[in-house]
Amino acid sequence: MTAEPTVAPTASDQPAPADADLVRLQRRTLLLLFCTQVIGGVGVAIGLSVGALLAADLAGVGLSGVAQSSAVVGAALLAVPVVRIMRQSGRRPGMLAAYLAAALGGLGVLAAAVLESVPLLFAGLFLFGGGTTANLQARYTAVDLAPAARRGRQLSLVVWATTVGAVAGPNLAPLAGDALGGVRLAGREVPTLAAPFAFSALLFGLAALVLWLRLRPDPLLVARARAGVPAAGDRRRLGMRAALSAVAARPAARLGVAAMSVGHLVMVGVMAMTPVHILGAGYDEAHTLRIVGIVLSLHIAGMFAFAPVTGWLTDRFGRRPVILGGVGLLLAACAVAGTAEHHSGQLTIGLFLLGLGWSGTMVAGSTLLSESVPEPVRPSAQGLSDLVMGLAGASAGALSGLVVAWSGYPTLNLLAAVATVPLLALALRTPQREKVYA
Repeated sequence: MTAEPTVAPTASDQPAPADADLVRLQRRTLLLLFCTQVIGGVGVAIGLSVGALLAADLAGVGLSGVAQSSAVVGAALLAVPVVRIMRQSGRRPGMLAAYLAAALGGLGVLAAAVLESVPLLFAGLFLFGGGTTANLQARYTAVDLAPAARRGRQLSLVVWATTVGAVAGPNLAPLAGDALGGVRLAGREVPTLAAPFAFSALLFGLAALVLWLRLRPDPLLVARARAGVPAAGDRRRLGMRAALSAVAARPAARLGVAAMSVGHLVMVGVMAMTPVHILGAGYDEAHTLRIVGIVLSLHIAGMFAFAPVTGWLTDRFGRRPVILGGVGLLLAACAVAGTAEHHSGQLTIGLFLLGLGWSGTMVAGSTLLSESVPEPVRPSAQGLSDLVMGLAGASAGALSGLVVAWSGYPTLNLLAAVATVPLLALALRTPQREKVYA
């Protein structure tokens, strides 16, 4: 068996692996990332599926929406220190830090429920967002060593793995809640709605352990060795400011960041208020929950299940055409959902199209950004994109409720459609041929 190459984190003159070794390393990295995405995805979904209910129980219905916003903002802001770690030491310690922060957050939410502490609850949910940070960074890890002709497909495989967690997590939450029935902490019984967060913390810890043991050699460090990137000490100035300059100077990189951010803004804004819109139809609670379940399940399927197809299209036809196709799907989704009134079938089609549009902008945008900036600043640029994308989604989620209360669900869809116009203009203006970095 051929020995695998090793790469030191502080040197730039390490021998690059042979092509055959590189192919084997990339194949093993993709398999490992697929497994940890499933583990981490289930951890995120188990917790977030009951987060709003737990917040409503502890802090009241008025603050229940802040639960998801806390996790979304946490995922965005935690990208900054995580990327700093990656820039200095590689993907493995950065993703490890993100998963451990999420595990700590899960335990913090559990403690908050037992102690009935609202501030601790939201602090725990903020750290819990580290699970999403790690899952998002995994898609970039997948393309560190990917050949240019297959970057879209290999990135999309990691995105597709999220489907398992998104579908399985909410269904496992009731089992996790019952499993700790009767268990007491600090003299108090663990609330049923808090118990899933204990299992989320366990899953995040397992994902961190698998990455720590098996993500060797680190793909980012191997990529740097192949490219002859300077030693770690010379990379300390390549932070978010350098990433902002690099992205601003390259039209393709700007398009990649804009595609992810606008796609996420539109998706979160419309999706967040769809259950509220369904509730306004006046059905009984059981029927309302059935409709919400069907609509959101097909929405999630649109987001993740077809990611490999989106990746293939990205490699086959190019990044910019897929981004334009994603924008077209987002516009169609807003038109269909915005005119559906309370017709559940049409609403389901609209949310499915919304998920497909998000997938197009996410997969093609991530691929385009990764190959449009030089390797030394690439991790920081990727972290910047996740920061902007997360803050855009959090802002959309927070404002969508105000829009619906002010003028209704159709107006929300109209404004979401208008938000795609700058992205559409940028995609049409961006040169089709720009320098592609290995």
